[in-house]
Amino acid sequence: MQSYDIVIVGSGGAGLRAAVGALQTNPDLSILVVTKTMPTRSATCMAEGGINGVLEFAGQEDTLEAHSFDTVKGSDYLGDQEAIDFFVEKASEAVRETDFWGTPYSRRDDGRVACRLMGGHKHARTNYSADKTGHILLHSNFDYALKCGVQFRINSHLLDVAVEDGVCCGVVVRDTNTGEVTAIRSKSVVLATGGYTRMFWARTSTPYIATGDGVAAALRAGVAFKDPEMVQFHPTGVANGGVLITEAARGEGGYLINKDGERFMANYAPDRMELAPRDITARAIETEIIEGRGYGEGLGAHVLLDLRHLGRERILERLPQIRHVALLFENLDLVEQPVPIRPTAHYSMGGIDVIDHEHMKTPVPGLFAAGECSCVSIHGANRLGGNSLADAMVTGKQAGIGAASYVGGAGLKGDSSLEKLAAKWRDHFRETTARKGGATAPELREKLAATLWDGMGIFRTEEKLQAALDTVVDLQKEYETAVVGNDNPVCNTAYSHFLEVGNIFTLARCALVAAVARKESRGAHTREDFTQRDDENFLKHSLVTVNGDYHLDYRPVSINRYQPQERKY
Repeated sequence: MQSYDIVIVGSGGAGLRAAVGALQTNPDLSILVVTKTMPTRSATCMAEGGINGVLEFAGQEDTLEAHSFDTVKGSDYLGDQEAIDFFVEKASEAVRETDFWGTPYSRRDDGRVACRLMGGHKHARTNYSADKTGHILLHSNFDYALKCGVQFRINSHLLDVAVEDGVCCGVVVRDTNTGEVTAIRSKSVVLATGGYTRMFWARTSTPYIATGDGVAAALRAGVAFKDPEMVQFHPTGVANGGVLITEAARGEGGYLINKDGERFMANYAPDRMELAPRDITARAIETEIIEGRGYGEGLGAHVLLDLRHLGRERILERLPQIRHVALLFENLDLVEQPVPIRPTAHYSMGGIDVIDHEHMKTPVPGLFAAGECSCVSIHGANRLGGNSLADAMVTGKQAGIGAASYVGGAGLKGDSSLEKLAAKWRDHFRETTARKGGATAPELREKLAATLWDGMGIFRTEEKLQAALDTVVDLQKEYETAVVGNDNPVCNTAYSHFLEVGNIFTLARCALVAAVARKESRGAHTREDFTQRDDENFLKHSLVTVNGDYHLDYRPVSINRYQPQERKY
């Protein structure tokens, strides 16, 4: 059995930064990064707009306090304020640090890192590299991790986290090339597996690998799923499928136009217009479509994002990637034509319950979480643009530091528990791939996608949510007898997909349980039957655990400076 000081699952920005953070704390540690895919193909490479961080210089109006308040307000006061204060301070450090590493940020004329204004921010603090910031940062982190000697195990799918006597002792993974199931013993584990918005399969901007594997494994290990109902719908996905058009397009001055030629955001956020926070902008677009002021019908209904007035030179310099996306998915050049857009499932504000923002600890000793799969509640009910890459850099580094600090007093254990868990998964492969009758995972996945878009989309009601929950319970029963269709262990991607669909069923049910119970509107959770925010009853985090049944509990929001107030833009 292989043994390491730290195993990190996930090779996006958070996972890579965790590896570097751990080695910077103790260069003698043995660290393994386990990843489904090549590190440079993780979800981080799809982040476009920029990374938030206040870079102080003479004459600047922006402050750390201003960034903190904008994040608290943007979260619709569900964010934990101590964690947010810590985050904004470390986010500034992250930008300076990655700049020092050689990250090729775009530059101002005076040589400073270029930044732009994003939705919900009072000041321009989103530092960028054209509209490819996530791709650029990912490569910088990967290069630095290789330089530090981090080991990688690619094409490996997380099956479970092993816990013995209440302490994390390693992971069980499956090699997707050979089918071999392996137990890996470690003193600590960092989960950095990304979000779970692939459960909105019909319309989402997230990659196919974002199926919540880490969150599901943490649930099975006894860690709560915090705020699962808080899923962000990005306002501007291309009409044909939902691939992202970055918020930077509006940050650079793009207009949202309905079929009457009206810049309709004046009716929803007159002070901020297109740079209102994402939850407000997404609701505005859907309202225009529902009330008949959009183009087209059904899932293809849309409004327009118009960038033509920015001019060819500015678009090619600052927004080259989304121009390529529009050409690829809509067959039009946004230098010459507006692009059809509609909100798309984009980001998971909820995630693995983290109880210590400085070390990213979970309630299980030895288990840490970072990035989009974690929830220390920086984003609350709505994330501001540019805070996700900052989240990956900050929480990744802190998780690495936390894991490195933990292993100093920990020993290797869990041999029998790990082998039993690995044996259970080998049996699972044999049993599921031997089935000859039943539904297939893709069939069930498509039903889930339609159920969630209709029942737990941008606008929600008790009736829709309960009906969706009932449907998911029924689909889970079908999944228990579903067929894989391939019993060859070598390169069996059908089995990989089967496991992913099982994970997203679990997470979707958690989200629906919490959404039904949250009888208010807050951030991305918009209830048409409870239209107001209810701080008296719901200024608290949802915590869903799974132990046979699905159990919902709550925890108060941490408030240290900013009392909740009406959220206007």
